[in-house]
Amino acid sequence: MREYNFDGIVGPTHNYAGLSSGNVASMSHGGQISNPRRAALQGLAKVRLVGSLGVGQAVLPPHERPRMSTLRELGFRGNDEQVLARAASDPLTGDHALRLCSSAAAMWTANAATCTPSSDSADGRVHLVPANLTSMFHRVLEADTTVRVLRSIFAAEERFAVHDPLPGGAHFSDEGAANHIRLFSPGVPAVHLFAWGRAAYGASPAGGEPLRFPARQTREASAALARLGQIDPARALFPQQHPMGIDAGAFHTDVVAVGNGSVLLLHELAFVHLEPLLEQVRNLLGGTLTVYLAAERDLPVSAAVSTYPFNSQLLTLPGGEMIVLAPLEAAEEPRARAYLESVTTSGGPVKSVRYLDLRDSMENGGGPACLRQRIVLRDEERKAVGARVFLDDALATELEAWIRRHYRDRLAATDLRDVDLWRESCTALDELTKILRLGAIYDFQR
Repeated sequence: MREYNFDGIVGPTHNYAGLSSGNVASMSHGGQISNPRRAALQGLAKVRLVGSLGVGQAVLPPHERPRMSTLRELGFRGNDEQVLARAASDPLTGDHALRLCSSAAAMWTANAATCTPSSDSADGRVHLVPANLTSMFHRVLEADTTVRVLRSIFAAEERFAVHDPLPGGAHFSDEGAANHIRLFSPGVPAVHLFAWGRAAYGASPAGGEPLRFPARQTREASAALARLGQIDPARALFPQQHPMGIDAGAFHTDVVAVGNGSVLLLHELAFVHLEPLLEQVRNLLGGTLTVYLAAERDLPVSAAVSTYPFNSQLLTLPGGEMIVLAPLEAAEEPRARAYLESVTTSGGPVKSVRYLDLRDSMENGGGPACLRQRIVLRDEERKAVGARVFLDDALATELEAWIRRHYRDRLAATDLRDVDLWRESCTALDELTKILRLGAIYDFQR
């Protein structure tokens, strides 16, 4: 079995709308000028690097934005140009609807779905549950396109089960793999951590709930994900996100924790009742768990949120050693850098760290780990995928040329009402579906 990192390609209308309450970076950079071409090339450079390290790498397409079908559902009428103009100047709400329907957040494919490998599921299939993302309207728009994309890629139903998203509403709010950690050790079945921030039913959790920012993932959604993935109940754990961490801006678990194999990097404000949780995981893994815990006194959670040392990719290289791919911001923050260096010099399995320039995506609220969905595949499952999404030199070169050909190098909020931008984007995405052999996945193609 091999893990593949499915990275989201940054879209041609990449913009900073500042829509995400609780995401400090997104909120603080709202309204600034974006550079879609540079952002997409930065993401592609990371994809190339991961592939060059011998780690499995694939890509997922951007979503169609602005989402014209949704604007029409909201009552904006006319041809494309008129719909955009009216959504940009509504007498009551201004351009808010246009900004919502132009969100660039689909680039964060860690939120796209939650995956259970076939080795962990009762029926021996790979299970993918697309996230409903119901906690925020601008992200709800992603679910139906994600379903089409995943069902196009993982079409062999005898090997893959791409479920419908969980039923909508606040009770089953699901944010995808950003709140899921899979840990494993040779010869021991994997352990799955399904983190959650609030309980939709019953008594309030013993750990309390955040006061400043919303908790997005519900306990009920996390339980449903484990059931749909057909995971052994004894191997599924449901830790609560620490409310102090959420209030500091750790809106998803992957902002303050990352795991790989039997290694776990995390902040002490990642989970409530942390020590009993770690002891339970250690026992389930046969005592092999290696934990690198950052204390608040050494690395304040505010610094972790602003520089994302935990929102790194923790990867196993072909030789067996591990590497951390961290954002450049973590190198520039002395306490974050000291933490990562302490991990690599500890004598454990993590041997090195590399810092990546992902400034354009970091300023929109996500780092290296946000940009990828981890999917573990057997060789025969990999061969059952007909889409051209697995990275090789030819695909990387073609994607770079596609980006340079179609993407603008400057985009302001007022450009979102430009019908020419919309048409340019449709042309680009239509061409991309042919490059990736995905078929008709976008509204405008259907």
